[in-house]
Amino acid sequence: MLALSTLGAAAPSPDRVDAARYEAFWLWAGVRPQPVLKRARRVYLLAAQVDRAPDVRLVSQRPAVPRVKHTPVWMVVRVETLRWTPLVHAQLLAQLGRWRAAGNRVAGVQIDFDAGTRHLGDYAAFLADLRRRLPRNCRLGVTGLLDWSANGDPAGLDALAGTVDEVVLQIYQGRRVIPGYAGYLANLHRLKVPFRIGLLQGGEWRAPAGLAALPMFRGYVVFLTNEPVRR
Repeated sequence: MLALSTLGAAAPSPDRVDAARYEAFWLWAGVRPQPVLKRARRVYLLAAQVDRAPDVRLVSQRPAVPRVKHTPVWMVVRVETLRWTPLVHAQLLAQLGRWRAAGNRVAGVQIDFDAGTRHLGDYAAFLADLRRRLPRNCRLGVTGLLDWSANGDPAGLDALAGTVDEVVLQIYQGRRVIPGYAGYLANLHRLKVPFRIGLLQGGEWRAPAGLAALPMFRGYVVFLTNEPVRR
Protein backbone atom coordinates (compact mmCIF):
# COMPACT_ATOMS: atom_id res chain seq x y z
CA MET A 1 0.00 0.00 0.00
CA LEU A 2 1.26 3.47 -0.86
CA ALA A 3 2.88 5.34 2.01
CA LEU A 4 2.21 9.05 1.54
CA SER A 5 5.25 10.83 2.86
CA THR A 6 4.34 13.72 0.52
CA LEU A 7 0.67 14.04 1.39
CA GLY A 8 1.22 17.36 3.07
CA ALA A 9 3.05 18.89 0.09
CA ALA A 10 1.83 22.44 -0.45
CA ALA A 11 0.45 23.78 -3.70
CA PRO A 12 1.30 27.38 -4.66
CA SER A 13 -2.05 28.59 -3.29
CA PRO A 14 -5.20 26.92 -1.98
CA ASP A 15 -8.20 26.50 -4.26
CA ARG A 16 -11.77 27.24 -3.30
CA VAL A 17 -14.33 24.50 -3.74
CA ASP A 18 -16.44 25.21 -6.82
CA ALA A 19 -19.44 22.88 -6.59
CA ALA A 20 -19.76 22.86 -10.39
CA ARG A 21 -16.56 20.80 -10.58
CA TYR A 22 -17.96 17.94 -8.46
CA GLU A 23 -20.63 15.26 -8.80
CA ALA A 24 -21.66 14.28 -5.25
CA PHE A 25 -23.34 16.58 -2.74
CA TRP A 26 -24.84 16.85 0.72
CA LEU A 27 -28.12 18.75 0.88
CA TRP A 28 -28.96 19.69 4.45
CA ALA A 29 -32.18 20.99 5.93
CA GLY A 30 -32.69 24.66 5.15
CA VAL A 31 -30.19 24.72 2.28
CA ARG A 32 -31.67 25.77 -1.04
CA PRO A 33 -31.26 23.34 -3.97
CA GLN A 34 -28.71 24.47 -6.54
CA PRO A 35 -28.40 23.81 -10.31
CA VAL A 36 -25.45 21.45 -9.70
CA LEU A 37 -27.88 18.92 -8.24
CA LYS A 38 -29.45 18.36 -11.66
CA ARG A 39 -26.33 16.58 -12.91
CA ALA A 40 -25.29 14.99 -9.63
CA ARG A 41 -24.25 11.36 -9.67
CA ARG A 42 -25.18 10.93 -6.01
CA VAL A 43 -26.91 13.09 -3.42
CA TYR A 44 -26.82 12.71 0.36
CA LEU A 45 -30.08 14.13 1.76
CA LEU A 46 -30.55 14.86 5.43
CA ALA A 47 -33.55 12.72 6.31
CA ALA A 48 -33.83 12.63 10.09
CA GLN A 49 -32.16 13.16 13.43
CA VAL A 50 -32.00 10.86 16.43
CA ASP A 51 -32.27 13.04 19.52
CA ARG A 52 -30.48 12.26 22.73
CA ALA A 53 -31.97 11.02 26.01
CA PRO A 54 -34.31 11.18 27.82
CA ASP A 55 -36.60 11.15 24.78
CA VAL A 56 -34.60 9.12 22.25
CA ARG A 57 -36.53 9.25 19.01
CA LEU A 58 -36.10 9.74 15.28
CA VAL A 59 -37.33 13.13 14.09
CA SER A 60 -37.80 13.78 10.37
CA GLN A 61 -35.89 16.78 9.03
CA ARG A 62 -37.86 17.11 5.79
CA PRO A 63 -41.40 18.45 5.32
CA ALA A 64 -42.23 15.70 2.82
CA VAL A 65 -40.79 12.60 1.21
CA PRO A 66 -38.37 13.72 -1.53
CA ARG A 67 -38.72 12.60 -5.11
CA VAL A 68 -35.34 12.36 -6.79
CA LYS A 69 -35.55 10.48 -10.07
CA HIS A 70 -32.29 11.19 -11.88
CA THR A 71 -29.66 9.95 -9.44
CA PRO A 72 -29.14 7.63 -6.45
CA VAL A 73 -29.68 9.17 -3.03
CA TRP A 74 -28.43 8.37 0.45
CA MET A 75 -30.62 8.93 3.50
CA VAL A 76 -28.54 10.82 6.05
CA VAL A 77 -29.41 10.45 9.72
CA ARG A 78 -27.83 12.93 12.12
CA VAL A 79 -27.27 11.05 15.38
CA GLU A 80 -26.82 12.51 18.86
CA THR A 81 -26.87 9.20 20.75
CA LEU A 82 -26.15 5.55 19.97
CA ARG A 83 -28.64 4.34 22.56
CA TRP A 84 -31.30 3.49 20.02
CA THR A 85 -34.58 1.96 21.10
CA PRO A 86 -36.54 -0.58 19.04
CA LEU A 87 -38.85 2.29 18.10
CA VAL A 88 -35.98 4.24 16.52
CA HIS A 89 -34.94 1.26 14.42
CA ALA A 90 -38.55 0.75 13.33
CA GLN A 91 -38.93 4.43 12.46
CA LEU A 92 -35.78 4.36 10.32
CA LEU A 93 -36.87 1.29 8.39
CA ALA A 94 -40.32 2.79 7.85
CA GLN A 95 -38.83 6.01 6.51
CA LEU A 96 -36.54 4.06 4.21
CA GLY A 97 -39.57 2.20 2.89
CA ARG A 98 -41.47 5.45 2.25
CA TRP A 99 -38.56 6.97 0.35
CA ARG A 100 -38.24 3.93 -1.87
CA ALA A 101 -41.98 3.66 -2.42
CA ALA A 102 -41.92 7.24 -3.72
CA GLY A 103 -39.56 6.18 -6.49
CA ASN A 104 -36.27 7.29 -4.99
CA ARG A 105 -33.27 5.07 -5.71
CA VAL A 106 -32.05 4.95 -2.13
CA ALA A 107 -28.55 3.50 -2.31
CA GLY A 108 -27.92 3.52 1.41
CA VAL A 109 -28.16 5.08 4.84
CA GLN A 110 -25.41 7.39 6.05
CA ILE A 111 -24.96 7.89 9.80
CA ASP A 112 -23.65 11.33 10.76
CA PHE A 113 -22.28 10.90 14.28
CA ASP A 114 -19.23 12.52 15.86
CA ALA A 115 -17.68 9.35 17.23
CA GLY A 116 -14.60 9.96 19.33
CA THR A 117 -11.43 8.45 17.92
CA ARG A 118 -10.89 6.39 21.08
CA HIS A 119 -14.34 4.83 20.79
CA LEU A 120 -14.29 3.60 17.20
CA GLY A 121 -14.60 0.00 18.40
CA ASP A 122 -17.87 0.76 20.21
CA TYR A 123 -19.12 2.70 17.21
CA ALA A 124 -18.30 -0.23 14.93
CA ALA A 125 -20.37 -2.52 17.16
CA PHE A 126 -23.35 -0.16 16.90
CA LEU A 127 -22.98 -0.02 13.14
CA ALA A 128 -22.71 -3.80 12.82
CA ASP A 129 -26.02 -4.14 14.66
CA LEU A 130 -27.63 -1.51 12.44
CA ARG A 131 -26.39 -3.18 9.30
CA ARG A 132 -28.02 -6.46 10.29
CA ARG A 133 -31.36 -4.65 10.52
CA LEU A 134 -31.13 -2.90 7.13
CA PRO A 135 -32.36 -4.54 3.91
CA ARG A 136 -29.63 -6.41 2.07
CA ASN A 137 -29.87 -4.03 -0.86
CA CYS A 138 -29.25 -1.00 1.36
CA ARG A 139 -25.66 0.12 1.86
CA LEU A 140 -24.35 1.67 5.08
CA GLY A 141 -22.03 4.65 5.26
CA VAL A 142 -20.77 7.10 7.88
CA THR A 143 -19.27 10.53 8.08
CA GLY A 144 -15.89 10.58 9.74
CA LEU A 145 -13.66 12.96 11.66
CA LEU A 146 -10.24 13.85 10.29
CA ASP A 147 -8.73 12.61 13.54
CA TRP A 148 -9.77 9.05 12.63
CA SER A 149 -7.17 8.79 9.90
CA ALA A 150 -4.48 10.51 11.96
CA ASN A 151 -4.93 8.95 15.41
CA GLY A 152 -7.53 6.24 15.11
CA ASP A 153 -6.91 2.91 16.81
CA PRO A 154 -6.00 0.40 14.05
CA ALA A 155 -8.37 -2.22 15.50
CA GLY A 156 -11.26 0.25 15.53
CA LEU A 157 -10.57 1.35 11.98
CA ASP A 158 -10.36 -2.27 10.85
CA ALA A 159 -13.72 -2.97 12.50
CA LEU A 160 -15.29 -0.16 10.49
CA ALA A 161 -13.80 -1.62 7.33
CA GLY A 162 -15.65 -4.85 7.94
CA THR A 163 -18.94 -3.11 8.65
CA VAL A 164 -19.53 -0.01 6.51
CA ASP A 165 -19.39 0.46 2.76
CA GLU A 166 -17.82 3.91 2.87
CA VAL A 167 -16.55 6.67 5.14
CA VAL A 168 -16.72 10.34 4.17
CA LEU A 169 -14.03 12.24 6.05
CA GLN A 170 -15.02 15.88 6.58
CA ILE A 171 -12.28 18.52 6.38
CA TYR A 172 -14.61 21.13 7.86
CA GLN A 173 -16.53 21.70 11.07
CA GLY A 174 -19.70 23.74 11.02
CA ARG A 175 -19.11 26.29 8.26
CA ARG A 176 -15.32 26.52 8.61
CA VAL A 177 -12.55 24.48 7.07
CA ILE A 178 -10.40 22.91 9.80
CA PRO A 179 -7.04 24.72 10.01
CA GLY A 180 -4.12 22.45 9.19
CA TYR A 181 -6.32 19.78 7.64
CA ALA A 182 -3.44 18.64 5.43
CA GLY A 183 -1.59 17.29 8.45
CA TYR A 184 -4.51 15.02 9.32
CA LEU A 185 -4.49 13.49 5.85
CA ALA A 186 -0.96 12.10 6.04
CA ASN A 187 -2.14 8.65 7.15
CA LEU A 188 -4.97 8.02 4.73
CA HIS A 189 -3.11 4.97 3.51
CA ARG A 190 -4.08 3.30 6.82
CA LEU A 191 -7.76 3.20 5.87
CA LYS A 192 -9.02 -0.19 4.74
CA VAL A 193 -12.52 0.98 3.93
CA PRO A 194 -13.54 2.94 0.80
CA PHE A 195 -13.47 6.63 1.65
CA ARG A 196 -14.36 10.01 0.22
CA ILE A 197 -13.28 13.47 1.28
CA GLY A 198 -16.06 15.81 2.42
CA LEU A 199 -15.50 19.38 1.22
CA LEU A 200 -17.24 22.65 2.07
CA GLN A 201 -18.67 24.67 -0.82
CA GLY A 202 -16.55 27.80 -1.18
CA GLY A 203 -14.06 26.52 1.37
CA GLU A 204 -10.38 25.83 0.93
CA TRP A 205 -9.21 22.56 -0.58
CA ARG A 206 -5.72 21.61 -1.65
CA ALA A 207 -5.56 17.97 -2.73
CA PRO A 208 -2.52 16.23 -1.21
CA ALA A 209 -0.06 14.57 -3.53
CA GLY A 210 -0.80 10.89 -4.06
CA LEU A 211 -4.43 11.03 -2.90
CA ALA A 212 -5.90 9.87 -6.21
CA ALA A 213 -3.56 6.86 -6.26
CA LEU A 214 -4.82 5.41 -2.97
CA PRO A 215 -6.77 2.21 -3.66
CA MET A 216 -9.57 3.09 -1.22
CA PHE A 217 -10.11 6.67 -2.41
CA ARG A 218 -13.50 7.10 -4.12
CA GLY A 219 -13.75 10.86 -4.68
CA TYR A 220 -15.45 13.78 -2.97
CA VAL A 221 -18.74 14.95 -1.47
CA VAL A 222 -19.44 18.70 -1.32
CA PHE A 223 -21.52 20.18 1.48
CA LEU A 224 -23.74 22.81 -0.15
CA THR A 225 -24.38 26.09 1.66
CA ASN A 226 -26.60 29.15 1.31
CA GLU A 227 -24.11 31.77 2.43
CA PRO A 228 -20.52 32.68 1.60
CA VAL A 229 -18.03 30.69 3.66
CA ARG A 230 -16.01 32.58 6.26
CA ARG A 231 -12.34 32.34 5.38
